[in-house]
Amino acid sequence: IPDFHYSWVLEIKRALKRGLLPKGYYVMAEQVGGDLGAPDVLTLQESGQQPESGGSLVGTATLTESPPVVRASDDRIVAMIEVISAGNKSSRHAMRSFLDKAVAALDSDVHLLLVDVHPPGPRDPHGIHRALLNEIGDEDYMLDVRHPLTAVSYIGGTVVEAFVEHFAVGEPIPQMPLFLTRENYVRVPLEATYMAA
Repeated sequence: IPDFHYSWVLEIKRALKRGLLPKGYYVMAEQVGGDLGAPDVLTLQESGQQPESGGSLVGTATLTESPPVVRASDDRIVAMIEVISAGNKSSRHAMRSFLDKAVAALDSDVHLLLVDVHPPGPRDPHGIHRALLNEIGDEDYMLDVRHPLTAVSYIGGTVVEAFVEHFAVGEPIPQMPLFLTRENYVRVPLEATYMAA
């Protein structure tokens, strides 16, 4: 399973590098991102680049402002992708570490795409999305037990906005937005990358 996890992460990275990201953005897999630990895929914006409009970007959100998270190179971490592994749910400590990383990202205005192809377990009985919502203070959410697997895109910041899709084993994994700014995103082909892995 860990081998498949890393294969999928690399396929997602390759898909983003093959023209999904606009000019001025790039991705790195398994890189330490300051307080964010080592997310599966980091999406960064080159220093001095402004977001492009049009092209593969599609505006959907209405929130404003996105202060930068600065790295040593002055490139800005704008988003991260986490493919939940069995290890993320294997112990209380592992789940706590994962949730702390996700909360740190959202608090730092870093947008987040989570993909969980593992059914809820004792550490996330109502799913990974509910577990994260419990951390950020919004607990009004119920998981559809007929579709227990989750893909969710978050817009980070003071007010977190979530775009949630659920699916079941045997159903295609939804194509999900990876937000680059509060208003713009690219669609990540999760099913195609899963099949390629």
